[in-house]
Amino acid sequence: MSKTIRLTMAQALTRFLSRQMAEIDGKRVPIFGGVWAIFGHGNVAGIGEALYQVRDELPTFRAHNEQAMAHAAIAYAKANFRRRFMAATSSIGPGALNMVTAAALAHVNRLPVLFLPGDVFANRIPDPVLQQAEDFSDGTATANDCFRPVSRYFDRITRPEQIIPALSRAMQVLTDPA
Repeated sequence: MSKTIRLTMAQALTRFLSRQMAEIDGKRVPIFGGVWAIFGHGNVAGIGEALYQVRDELPTFRAHNEQAMAHAAIAYAKANFRRRFMAATSSIGPGALNMVTAAALAHVNRLPVLFLPGDVFANRIPDPVLQQAEDFSDGTATANDCFRPVSRYFDRITRPEQIIPALSRAMQVLTDPA
């Protein structure tokens, strides 16, 4: 009989990422080299805490500029011949938007990188969050919608049960050589 493990979405995400492996030259290595991060509104409490819990398996690299960290993640994937890659997380709003140019570069060059931009709360309370892009005609629109045209796979997780198929699909896209 298995015991139920209760995790936040961010804990489930970071545990999943830390356990993904690749075989390179006969050696089993973590497929994620780490996570670049700038913490702020939308990502500090959830993913920041979760990354701290898995820091030995999935190192976090603190950055000072979102676009630079995203480009560093792209360079890591390129240097590792697309067999290993990194994730990048930022705060909501301008922090997330600073990664869009890098996302476009990764997209057109088919370089794997996982972008985890901060976003509004799933329950939308409080609203607006500091630095949130407000669209009064669409309560679901956020600055992160800018990632849609420059991503091979885009998903916005709003319910816990969505994380399992979303992570599976993200890994399929990240590891697809085409």
